[in-house]
Amino acid sequence: MDIRQINHEYAVAGQITVEDLEQIRAMGFKSIVCNRPDEEEPGQPTFAQISAKAQELGLEIKHVPVGRMGVDSDAVNGMVDALDEMPRPMLGYCRSGARSTAIYEKSQHIRG
Repeated sequence: MDIRQINHEYAVAGQITVEDLEQIRAMGFKSIVCNRPDEEEPGQPTFAQISAKAQELGLEIKHVPVGRMGVDSDAVNGMVDALDEMPRPMLGYCRSGARSTAIYEKSQHIRG
């Protein structure tokens, strides 16, 4: 698991697994945002699988998928809501971390 810190409130990673969640919690993360659509790639864990274990561990989690068409206004608004409503530090993940970085950067223009 390659976690890249963006700032004090947010970090990004590529695809995580259910097994990674205990380590994510141990690292101090309070919430997770999944920016990857389900079934993007064969064998990837579904959001429901990740979400069930995350909630069991006391982590808040939200699905704000960003598809192949890129970050659109609905996704940005969903990310703004997640950042406003969920505890931090927060971990965003997608396939490589690139979409999670891009959506965070675009949300900052709205959040000020």
